[in-house]
Amino acid sequence: MNFLIFVTVFLLVMALMNIYVWRRFLRVLSKSIAYYLLIIPVTLMLGDIFFVIDAIYAVIPDSPVLYMVTSAFVGFTFMLFVVAVFYDLSVTISKRVPFDQSRRRSLKLIFDVTVLIMAFSYLLRGLSQGLKYPAVNRVEVKVKGFPQDQFSIVQLTDVHVGRTIKRDFIEYLVEKTNRLQPDLVVITGDLIDLPVSRIEYDLYPLKNLKAPVYFILGNHEYFHGPGEAIAYLRELGITPLLNEAVVIGDGEQQFNLVGLNDLTGLRSGLFPPDASSAFQSVDQTLACIVLAHQPKMIESMDDYRCDLMLSGHTHGGQIFPFGLLVMMAQPYIAGLHQHKENRQIFVSRGAGYWGPPLRVLAPSEISHIKIRSA
Repeated sequence: MNFLIFVTVFLLVMALMNIYVWRRFLRVLSKSIAYYLLIIPVTLMLGDIFFVIDAIYAVIPDSPVLYMVTSAFVGFTFMLFVVAVFYDLSVTISKRVPFDQSRRRSLKLIFDVTVLIMAFSYLLRGLSQGLKYPAVNRVEVKVKGFPQDQFSIVQLTDVHVGRTIKRDFIEYLVEKTNRLQPDLVVITGDLIDLPVSRIEYDLYPLKNLKAPVYFILGNHEYFHGPGEAIAYLRELGITPLLNEAVVIGDGEQQFNLVGLNDLTGLRSGLFPPDASSAFQSVDQTLACIVLAHQPKMIESMDDYRCDLMLSGHTHGGQIFPFGLLVMMAQPYIAGLHQHKENRQIFVSRGAGYWGPPLRVLAPSEISHIKIRSA
């Protein structure tokens, strides 16, 4: 029932966006070719519908190229909607400026051409950034009383291995990560986007990570069988932290690494988050790094020590200005933030993408975090 409601709302939103693009942008551009331009929102809407049908029934052959094409319809719908809103606001404001009609027509022509160029550039920029392999984002964090200096962590998150992100992408992440020579690797959820049985081959290179690797669940693991994902990652030598904690380091250089299950578990009843269980055996006189997929979990840490939380989930908004909507659900969308005194959070934009292979002003990243004692 919940999925049916989601699909209905999703298609309704896509339809409203496409109608808006037609009525407030394409139809206004030129009356002489308006009905020829109608093919754009109609095609996009058909693509949006087909994307949903494939998500339910998997009608598309297992082809990365075909999936990229179908999922791109969703991204293009949103991006054209953004362009249409900009165009509509600009035209509405310009009507209040006192120009004579001949000059107004000339200015409209110039403006229309400019907006079309901007729209085309916006779409191309999204594709180029979405298909680009992630670069290393180096972050320095000062943590009061941290027992080690220059401790190095590579955070991999939101990889979304599935229809389009395959083994070559994982091999790239592994090679880049090993080259950084981290003390620790953490995978903070949304590693998979298909049942593990279909992507074992693609995930296998994770076995070649040279540093100790810890994993927590993201919301997408719950969609495709969290138990199977956990079992296979154990086979690859990766340690899941399921509301659990481990002590990293020896002697006076020890600190806690705590992993929390994702909030999605509260709805599914499977692997729910439980901070009290995670911290049950934790010596909170030691520094604590907490792994939690969604940034808003920082708001439930008041009763526990959390010097630094590492999160993902947001993709940095993925397609600007979608991040403005993300901020309605999450307190932070990217970067390092001081949440409270002695409590920081770093939110990675993620290494992969979900849905359309598009990113605008939210480049993917491999997060290389160096922690220093403040």
